[in-house]
Amino acid sequence: MSPAASKADKKAAVDAAAWMFNVVTSVGIIIVNKALMATHGFSFATTLTGLHFATTTLMTMGLRWMGYIQSSHLPLSELLKFVIFANFSIVGMNVSLMWNSVGFYQIAKLSMIPVSCFLEIALDKVRYSRDTKLSILLVLVGVAVCTVTDVSVNTKGFIAAFIAVWSTALQQYYVHFLQRKYALGSFNLLGHTAPAQAASLLMVGPFLDYWLTDKRVDAYPYSTISVVFIVLSCTIAIGTNLSQFICIGRFTAVSFQVLGHMKTILVLILGFIFFGREGLNLHVVIGMVIAVMGMIWYGNASSKPGGKERHSHPGSNSKVQKSGGLVDSSELDAKV
Repeated sequence: MSPAASKADKKAAVDAAAWMFNVVTSVGIIIVNKALMATHGFSFATTLTGLHFATTTLMTMGLRWMGYIQSSHLPLSELLKFVIFANFSIVGMNVSLMWNSVGFYQIAKLSMIPVSCFLEIALDKVRYSRDTKLSILLVLVGVAVCTVTDVSVNTKGFIAAFIAVWSTALQQYYVHFLQRKYALGSFNLLGHTAPAQAASLLMVGPFLDYWLTDKRVDAYPYSTISVVFIVLSCTIAIGTNLSQFICIGRFTAVSFQVLGHMKTILVLILGFIFFGREGLNLHVVIGMVIAVMGMIWYGNASSKPGGKERHSHPGSNSKVQKSGGLVDSSELDAKV
């Protein structure tokens, strides 16, 4: 086997492992959070996300102390921009889900794909092939058939969704941008961003959650089982946060969004397995098949020469530190 073929096989194996890591942790945290919120009544989503980042911060501090994360630099202005995008994404998604119907919330989530495409076209001068564009459209149609039911919207709900979509797309674009520009690996970038997000969300979260739910997090009747679920959610969130950074670094934000809808399909299937036939009918199955076909088509189309052409961003650095979990950036959702 030639060195080029061996390198390609190694890259494919690492890509698959990174993606499975993200899928497993994302689906896992969705199931745990549903049990925590629906069964045990812990409805403080923003505060919980702050706890997620606090736990992730402890993980990065431990790894840095053990020498697994090398020191790196991220300008304060870049960190502040990232935290603003990320926190508006988390808060926007929570408020959008609260103020909008489930159908419109799903449409808003689907719109992140074209918005992410627009950002790549406008900021990175990316050009998509015809097959890549059609495969993205097929994914959108399939997931819409699966998830979009009643659609109703009001002014404040639309504004919340608009903020959520654009801030999420910008946050995910910025993950890839910062890794390339400052040669940051996934662990390094998390080491910079997680503490700032934890501090800001834990300060704002209790007040925002009270505004949204009319309940106080300090008045919640904590029990042993609810605390176990909170700890389990925070533990899984470490993997979710890390895997998001790894996947966006390796695949870009658009690919992360397109392939990310596989998690939506898996959640629907697991819901059918654990909760019976509710929510799974013929049109949902048809939507799943269409979406999966679109994802396979996208994977093939975007990997072909000309499927997705990117011009280097000014000031970007193509080599990413190995200690952060990525080797070469050219090989490269809350909130869940």
